[in-house]
Order: sequence, then C-alpha cells, then structure tokens
Amino acid sequence: MMSEKSVSKFFGRTSRKTLLVLLAGVTCAGAMGVGPAGLSAAYAEDAGAIKPSSPVQTLPNFVNLVKQVKPAVVSITSIIKADAVEGEGGGMGGMGGGMPFPFPFPFQMAPRQSRQQIEARGSGFLISSDGYVVTNNHVVKGATKVTVTLDDGTTLPAKIIGRDGKTDLALLKITSTQKLPFIELGESDDVQPGEWVVAVGNPYGLGGTVTAGIVSARGRDINEGPYDNFIQIDAPINRGNSGGPLFTQDGKVVGVNTAILSPSGGGSIGIGFAIPSDTVRSVTDQLRKTGHVVRGYLGVNAQVISPAMAKALNMPVPAPGAPPAGALVASTSPDSPAEKAGLKAEDIVTDFNGQKVSSPHDLAVRVSSVAPGTDAKIGFLRAGKPQTLTVKIGNLANASNDGGIEGGGASSGQHLGVSLTPLTGDLRHQLGLGNEVHGVVVNDVQPGSPADQAGIRPGDVIQSVSSQSVDSPRAAVTAVRAALAAKKPVLLRVLRDGQSLFIAISPDGTGDGADSSSGNGGDDDDN
Repeated sequence: MMSEKSVSKFFGRTSRKTLLVLLAGVTCAGAMGVGPAGLSAAYAEDAGAIKPSSPVQTLPNFVNLVKQVKPAVVSITSIIKADAVEGEGGGMGGMGGGMPFPFPFPFQMAPRQSRQQIEARGSGFLISSDGYVVTNNHVVKGATKVTVTLDDGTTLPAKIIGRDGKTDLALLKITSTQKLPFIELGESDDVQPGEWVVAVGNPYGLGGTVTAGIVSARGRDINEGPYDNFIQIDAPINRGNSGGPLFTQDGKVVGVNTAILSPSGGGSIGIGFAIPSDTVRSVTDQLRKTGHVVRGYLGVNAQVISPAMAKALNMPVPAPGAPPAGALVASTSPDSPAEKAGLKAEDIVTDFNGQKVSSPHDLAVRVSSVAPGTDAKIGFLRAGKPQTLTVKIGNLANASNDGGIEGGGASSGQHLGVSLTPLTGDLRHQLGLGNEVHGVVVNDVQPGSPADQAGIRPGDVIQSVSSQSVDSPRAAVTAVRAALAAKKPVLLRVLRDGQSLFIAISPDGTGDGADSSSGNGGDDDDN
C-alpha cells in the first residue's frame, strides 16, 4: 500500500500529464468546429429533448443537522468468539473477505483477533430516551459481550434484546442514570432518488464520522436475503459504519447503513446500501415486544412473468421495452391462506394492499411485513380480467414444505423436443408423488430443441398445456399441436422438485427458462 507521501508524489507526476491530454483534446475539438457550442446548437433543434425545470440550487449545509443528531449516534464494540466468525462465511453475518466483485458485503470494523476472541466494531443509534439502540445483526451476532460508547465518550454495557438475521437488524438496550438523546425513524417510502442524505457512524474506529451524498436508487435486491429492499446511496461509508443511521435533511432516520459494493473488498467506491426505515420500524417494534420477529404467510409459489408468458396469458401489453409486471402464481400450498381465499394457479398478482406488485420478490416483501391474522386485499388478473379478493394472512412459522422429484420413462412429445411417459404407479413411487398428482413425465429432452432452450428437464411432470390439464402423453401432444396451430406460445405447467412453475415456449422455437421461479419454501421466499 502506498504511503500518503507516495500517493501525493504519484499524482504529482501523473495527474498533470493526464489533465493536459484532456485539455488538448478539447482545444482540438473546438478548432474543428464541433465544440460544445456547436453541439448544443444542434441538439437544441430537437424539440423532444428533456428540459429539467428545477431551478439551480446551491449545495446544502449540514452543520446544524449534524449538531442536533450526532449525540444520538453511538459506537458499538462486540467481543465475538473466534469460532463464531469462522463459521459464518461471506453473507450478512461475515466480513465479506475474499468475496469476488461485485458481491456487496457488510462493513463492520476489521476485527482484532486473539487466540480465543475477536473484537469487532460497528455503529448504532438510540431510538428512545430509555436506551434502546438499533444496529445490524452482523455487528453483534455471536457476541459474548457488547458495549456502547456514546457521543460524549461514555461507555456502557449493552444487552441484546433480539436479532433478526433475515433483515440483518438487532435491538440493544443500555441503562443510564439520565435520559438519553434519541432520534426518530422517518418514512423511507417518501425518499426519492437524487435526494441529499447524511450518514453518521464509526468507520475504522473513527467515531462520529459524518459523510454526505444522494440517494442513488430504491428497492435494490442484492441477493443477501429474502426481504432485500435496500436504499442505494453514494455517501462514502466504510467498515465500521454498519448499523449507523442514514438521515434526510429533516433529521429523520430513513435507513440503517449495512453493506457496500467494492471491487477490492476495501473502502467505499460510492455504492452503499441501507435498510429502509419502514423495515426497521416493523422489525424493532417486534423485537422490543417479544424478542423475535413473526412474518406474514400467503402460501403461493410465484414466478417472474416473461414476455412470452404474458402473451400466452393474455395479459395487457406493457409499454415498449417494459417487462411484464406482476407475480405469476404457479401453485398454492394446500390449506394455505391463498388457497382458502380462492387464489389459483395462473392468477397474476398485481397489487397487495393497494401497493403495486412488480415481481415475486415484491410480493414476498409485502406479505412478510403484514402481521399474521390481518386481512389483506389482493388485486390480480385471471384470464386477463382484473379481480380482487381478501385473504387472512397466516404465520410463516406455521408453514411447511413438501415434495421431491427425480426420474422418468418413454413415449413421444412432438414439436417441442421432449420424450414423454405416463405417470404410472411405479413412477409415482420413484418420484415420491401421491395419487392426487396428475400429468405426464418428461423422460428425455433433445439437446438444442425448443424444450431444451426453455429449460425443460428430464423428470419434470407436465400437468397442463395452455391451461388444459393432461394425464397422458397423447393428451399432451394434442394440446401442444393445438397451441402451435394457433401460433400462440405453449404454456406448460410443470411440477419440479415439489414446486409448480410455468414455462412458455414460443412458436418460433424460443422459450423462457424456468430458473427465475421463486418458491415458497424455507428461508428463500416467504410469500
């Protein structure tokens, strides 16, 4: 690593030369008559150009804001067992060391390791005068001792009230002889890209560090958990900022700084992620009351809708270039809230409690935030027609999973490139299927065929073709021929690994793979 002196020397030799080259390029362009003035005049002739109407504004001053909120921001030190860290890997619970770009990782303070224990540092903030502190789960996970250092330097022992690994949040409690300064949670749904935000935290042990930037995007899914819904920011945040607050200019917390994306696994490159305050509020309220989090459960296996599927399902045509929005119900779990309410396979969920649903992940996030036993309104399309229903949300903790598929047998499935076989009693036994399951089994898939390109696999059980149930290879072939004759995509409902999913194959031989499906099992999707 270059020293500060060597870095200055490096830029002294290099940057000036680079700058001169750029300036020379600008001079040449102007001499040729294609400089900025000429380009502006040419572009001005296009009446369709976007012309922002916002007035020019000066950069905001955050001095007063920081003075008011900084006393409620704390530094956190955790004493963690060495074996607890070694067993964590590179997810939200680990340091992220050695992970390939561009995998985002948490950025707590690099640990100081002894033979038995590791000291790690992070950030947090007070949300009540009686000492409740919000931070990240990965800051305190596996900790045998946690201490909180206030802005005035006072260090107090902290008790872990509760942790939630799925959202990477934790709630601590400290006790003081006096009322403590605290800050309020704002409304993250009101935050807009381009808005100024301020981060305060404890990067590299430098407590009380303030950085500023803008909101880069909302609703980011970085594949860290089933409920990812991050605010992306460009305010510089680094290791040790984990658990620290993200403020808007009104002094409200709209996020908890949690992870960064870095090519080298080192410092900030201006791509950071914060957990929205709406999620923080829901999770910490439950942790405060019960010490754990319960989540809503709908009981659907949903998947992303491709353009070919949208056409096969007679969905409204989206705007040019826009993907079809919604969550396609591939199946409903037996005796689940969705099944009881009347939701069916091939329904397309478009909104949940008045909020737009653009994908299965959207649906999972919205359902999980609803308390079990609460009624929710679902808007959906059935056969292309909009409908609504009311469902009583269940408890995810009471949900279970089942299923399992493996092999196949032999017959003919023309035009798609598959070999089909009846679902006999022996095959039911081999595949672990009950008598209530009907369909035909894919025995083989021709390499490079439309079925192969669409993602059909040997062992798949085809249950319906273009909304028609099939229980024999002949019935399946007849339904496929009818769909192809009408020059419409062939929509197959397939049972795979205990989960139902849809696969669409277009008449021209192109298809949509099944890898984008989202299940309703375990910790992956909790719809």
